[in-house]
Order: sequence, then C-alpha cells, then structure tokens
Amino acid sequence: MKLKFNVFMLCMILGMCVAKGQTTPVNPKLLKSSWPAYWVTSPNAMQREYGVYHFRRTFNLSAAPANFIVHVSADNRYRLFVNGKPVCSGPARGDLFNWYYESIDISSYLKRGSNTIAALVWNMGELAAVGQISNQTAFMLQGNGDPEKIVNTGKDWKVSMSKAFSPCSKDNMKRLQAYMVVGPGDQVDGKKYAWGWENLSYDDSKWDNALEITHPEPVGYGTDNQWTVTPRSIPLFEEQLTRFAFLRRSSGMEANSDFLLGKSALKIPAQQTVSILIDNSVNISGYPEILTAHGTGATIRLTYAESLFDAKGVKGNRNDIDQKEIKGNYDIYLPDGGDDRKFRPLWIRSFRYLQLDITTKDEPLEIRDIYCMKTGYPLEMNASFSSSDPTLREIWNVGWRTAQLCAGEQYYDTPYYEQLQYTGDSRIQALISLYISGDVRLMRKAILDFYHSRTPEGLTQGRYPSNRLQIIPTFSLFWISMIHDYWMYRHDDAFVKQFLPAINEITEWYSVRIDKDKKMLGPLTWWNFIDWDNFNDWGTAPGADNGNSSIITLQYAYTLNQAADLFKSFGHVSQSDEMKLLAAELNQNTFMACFNAEKGLIADTPDQQTYSQHAGIWAVLSGAVPQNEVPRIMQKLLQDKSIGQVTFFYRFYLTQALRKAELADVYYSELTPWRDMLKLGLSTFAEKPEPTRSDCHAWSASPNYDFLATICGITSDAPGFERVLIRPFLGELTQAECTMPHPSGQIAVKLQRTGESGVRAEIKLPEGLTGTFAWKNKTSKLHSGTQTIVY
Repeated sequence: MKLKFNVFMLCMILGMCVAKGQTTPVNPKLLKSSWPAYWVTSPNAMQREYGVYHFRRTFNLSAAPANFIVHVSADNRYRLFVNGKPVCSGPARGDLFNWYYESIDISSYLKRGSNTIAALVWNMGELAAVGQISNQTAFMLQGNGDPEKIVNTGKDWKVSMSKAFSPCSKDNMKRLQAYMVVGPGDQVDGKKYAWGWENLSYDDSKWDNALEITHPEPVGYGTDNQWTVTPRSIPLFEEQLTRFAFLRRSSGMEANSDFLLGKSALKIPAQQTVSILIDNSVNISGYPEILTAHGTGATIRLTYAESLFDAKGVKGNRNDIDQKEIKGNYDIYLPDGGDDRKFRPLWIRSFRYLQLDITTKDEPLEIRDIYCMKTGYPLEMNASFSSSDPTLREIWNVGWRTAQLCAGEQYYDTPYYEQLQYTGDSRIQALISLYISGDVRLMRKAILDFYHSRTPEGLTQGRYPSNRLQIIPTFSLFWISMIHDYWMYRHDDAFVKQFLPAINEITEWYSVRIDKDKKMLGPLTWWNFIDWDNFNDWGTAPGADNGNSSIITLQYAYTLNQAADLFKSFGHVSQSDEMKLLAAELNQNTFMACFNAEKGLIADTPDQQTYSQHAGIWAVLSGAVPQNEVPRIMQKLLQDKSIGQVTFFYRFYLTQALRKAELADVYYSELTPWRDMLKLGLSTFAEKPEPTRSDCHAWSASPNYDFLATICGITSDAPGFERVLIRPFLGELTQAECTMPHPSGQIAVKLQRTGESGVRAEIKLPEGLTGTFAWKNKTSKLHSGTQTIVY
C-alpha cells in the first residue's frame, strides 16, 4: 500500500516547538538570525578528546540590574556560576540539529561594580555516555539584549584546562558484566584543582584567552552550522540537599553516624585504611558531595550501587548486607590537605548504597559532611489513590519513585546503567507522567527527540539522543502510539500534525515488507525486540527475522488503526481508509494462519510451533480476534503457563488487553510480581523478574497508571480529553478512590462496592467535561460537577 501525502503537510511551522518549559523570554531577534556571541573553546584543547575546562568573564556594572537575561550552552556540558554561586546546569540533551540552550535571569546574583560569570565545562570524549551527542569542546553565553551583551562569549573570556580531572571507573561493563553506558567516573586531584576559581577574587591573569569558533545559529538559519541552537523545552532542575539514612557497617575504625547528619566530623587517623558503607534506604539520583579537611595524600573512593552482591553475583534481598560486597560505578577524590574542600562529581550518580574506601597517609583526614544534592525532572504528584487494600499504597509510592528517578533531561530507561530514552519505555513513562502529574513537557520532548532521530529509511531510532545507531522497528510503532496517546489526552493540533509525514513513512516501511502470499509481515531487518526472557537472548520473537511474526504483524495492525485515527482527524480521509483496510486484512490473515482452535491460542508464527501471551495480546488489541472469542482467549493467556509469559514491560499491554476484553477485574490479583519486588526490599521497580540487571526501570512503574486507568477506570473517550470514560475494574477491592489532573481541572472518583456485584460511584468532573460511566453492562451519562451513580 502506497500512501499519498499532500505537499503542504511537509511544511513545518517555524517556531512551533519553541520552549514551553522555560518562562524566561528570548529576544525575538535571537530566534531568527545569527547570534553576536561566539562558541568558544580552549586554544590548547584537543577538541574531541576528554577534557575539563574553567571559563571566566569579569565585568563591571554601574548599578545592580533589575533584569539580566543570558542564554547559555556547552558541548558536552556545563555548570554556571555567578559571583561564586551555582546558577544552573545544562544543556538538556539533544542533537547537533537541535542543540538546547538554557535561558536564565541572573540579575539577583549581580551587584554594582565588579562581577564574575564562570562556567565549568567538560567533554568526555570517546568515554562519553551513549546518550551524549557531541561536536567538539565548546561553551557559549549570549546576552539577551544590549544591556547584557557585555558578557557575550568571545576572545575576552578567559579559559584554563584543568589538570585535576581524569577519568576512572572506565570498565563498568566488564566489572558488572552488564550493559552500562553512563560514562566514566571522575578522579579529582585536589593538589591540581584551582580552588576558588569561580569566585570574583580569583586571579585568572595567567589563563588563556578563549578561542572563538563560530557564531551560534538558531533553528532555520545558518549555512555552515556546527550546532543549531534551540530553546530548552523543559524546566530547569533544582537541587535539594538530602541526608543519607544509615551507616550500615564500617571496617578499619569505629565510625559514628553523626557525620551523616552534618553534626560532627568523621576523623580518620593517619596511616589508616577504612571502609564505610552508607545506605540511603531508597534509590536516589543526584550529586553526592563530600566536604573534607586536611588529609594530604589520602585517597577516597566513592562506589555507588543499587544493590550489594553475594559471592555468586546474586542480589537477593536488597536490604541485606551480610556476606555481600559492593561493586559498581565509582569516583576517586585525592584531598590536598586544605580546609573545607568539596568534592562533587561532574554528572549525577544514581544509587542506594554508597561505600567510602579511604586510605590516609601521614596526615589525618576529616570528613566534615556528606550528603546528596538530589535532582531530576520536577515531576509533581497531582494525583491520588487509595483503596480498601492499604498495601497498594506502597506499590503506588515505589512506582512513583521509580518514575521520578527515570525522568531527567529525557526519560531514562534506567538511571543507573544507561540513562537512555527508548520509545518502548517512554510510551509507558509518558502516560504515567500525564496521569500523575499532568505535566506533558517531557512527553512532548520525547516525541520530538524521536522525530529528530529518523533515519533515511523513515524509521525512528530505538533510543535517542544517542551517539550510536540503534534501530528497533517495533519501537517506531510505539512512537506512533505515543503520539496517539498525546492526541487523545491533549488538544494540541499544531504539534501533532507535524508528525503525520513521519508516521506515513513508518507505516510504509512496514507495508512494503508484507509477504504477498501469506498477507503477514515478511522478513524484517534491524533489531526486532519484543520482550525479555521468553524469546531468544535478544528478546526477538519467532518470525521477526525470517518472516511471518504474528506478534509484529498484529502490532503493526494495531498501530495502523491508531494512525488512521490521526489521519482522519486532520482531513486525510482516503489515507485513513487505506490504513483501516490494510489493518483489517492483516488481522484477518494473521488470525486465520496462526489461531489454533484446539488450543484456543494465537501462535507466534503460522507453523504454530510456539505460543506466547504477546501474540494473544496484540490479537486482542488490534481487533484480530472476533469479539465473542476475546474473553476466552484472554482467559487462556492467563491460565496457560506453558506459553511465553510477559515480563514487566508487556504487562502494560496485557492489562490493556484485559480491559478491552472487560476482564480487567483480574488486574488486582495480577499484582503479585510487584508485591514480590517489595518483599525483596526493592525501593524502586526492576527491569524484569529476578535475576535482573536494573533495580530501577520505569516501564515497571505502570501500576501508577493502571491504578487510575484500570482500577478506577479513567480514560480519555475523545481527542484532547474532551470526554471521559470511567469504567472501573475493582476486582476483590471493596473500595477505591482517586483524583487525577485534567486540562480543565481535577477528576475525582470514589467507588464503593454494594452487594456482590453493585457499585456506588461518586464522581466529580471539572467544568465543561462530560463523559460516560460504565459498570458491567450498564452505562450512565456524566456531566460537569458532582454526581452519584448507584448500580
């Protein structure tokens, strides 16, 4: 099927995606012309290799300004200071065509007379995290207008390459025997560090003048761009000082836990080797900071881990430490003996356990304080849930912590091991964000990130931003589903409409790979990942590589139906009809080829040698299964443990299929895997059932969505969330209530069982919102305001 597309749909509205996250205004002139400032670097730098740099600019002001807006960015990253005070960090990760900058009013940090703006800039070179795209070492600061142009980066800025930093912990994958690509640890030699470099009083007279590279160019402009700059589309992150919970053990000396509270110093004698294990009690992400004094020649190694390991490499209960050791990413700090020295890594660390391994030389060492500056995307809890089973509260809280730790400058699959944004993960994460916080800014950025990742074939990359190419064709389908989700829950036509050409290319990529004889998808290229554990070592299902995978064919049909909805809503009726017809054809032929009437199951391929829950799930969600067969097939999927079972990722889709079959009353009883994780002492939800690599993986936080969407039954019933459908599935619960944010206000639902099969529902909808309440085979219309329904 070749879909036609109107030419005008290829045109994008300039500025359509200008930051909704930042509130600081950007001078309109900077959005449509070359900037006066320069990208600058160190004249002595190896431009694409590892290096850490200090940039400074001292200037005079005749009066303290009421406003002083600057726009700042760097490659790879920066931390900005004004008169010694930390102001912000960035940039939000993007790519060279969409290089983000932060806009901030620094007037509150400035004063009459002499002032200094300073930036710590670093480039991890070939050791950079896979999520970090780069051109070369560079820094840029642009004043918003004439009053601020005095600080524009150019050759009057000073720069010094730091000799204190070197990379360590470079062999994490080998030591952990796991895929870990977050970048190296930091080794900092205090004797070589330029202490106080960010302060006004520091003497930078011997530093080099910065080397000018090129002028910044905004999106849509420039002819020889090295970075194309665009405003940050998500909010700036704050940092919160967080104290560690427990000192779990120490060796080499007796340690008092008071130093964790900042009440007293921990004093390590000279010529001593000490190990101290700190337990935060829950996973955390942020910048650990350690304040020291004295200790010339000492070595402090800080090792971070989500869990400890026994001698066989087994994690076991995460609360247990006996006969277990730590292994993980680490930093090394070498104190210079000075007073009130602070070590802080360049990038965030994610961990529950922190071990300090300390060796002193001839001088005692004082640890005067240690804590974590917790940070991440500012997701706010704007929803609530409670029920007759109070244990669901712990699942709710742990799931929310998981979602928060996996939200940074993009959605992270896992904050400890990868910090990469995958489409399959992000679709679930975005729905959690939308339901619990109502904040769609990170969802919008994720959709745009994958849009920017497209390859010449038309597919999105499986993860992005990424400096390594990885294509997962099934994840391109999830990207379309993610756009459909956004369209259903937010009225934002201009944003959605721009993606129609890309959606068309993805559906066409699949269309030309249809086996013309069997009318199913034929052999597919790239990594056709489905789920862990039940397929081959790469999670690729039968038929993906050789052709005729029912799972991928049916997911494609499901996605075609969603794409058809989008095309129809924007007036492309003929394309929509073609998509619907193709989806129906794929459904019919796949069902005929793969349905085993005797087993009552959908096979993974037409040879009917293997079966999985995944195939049945997509058969139900795509509409391939006749409606009268849906309940029976879903019951078989739950009962037959001999077929391939879903892991936490696909349990999200299992629940959706149960809802479609109107069998989601079993959802409550299907929460055993999450209860098992809690019994194992996890403070966040894991990537997959034990043994698992990641203890914090956002796709496993889906109960935070399903408690509202399945148990309480709140879903959108029209594009833009203009109507609501409330179809609860309480299971064995006798009571449940929740609130969730809606663009027009707050939806509140309170449910109480009456008798064996009845319900009393108290529902409050915001002004202007209407909808439907459904219970068993009964429905009632809902209006704005408060109403009570009794069945």
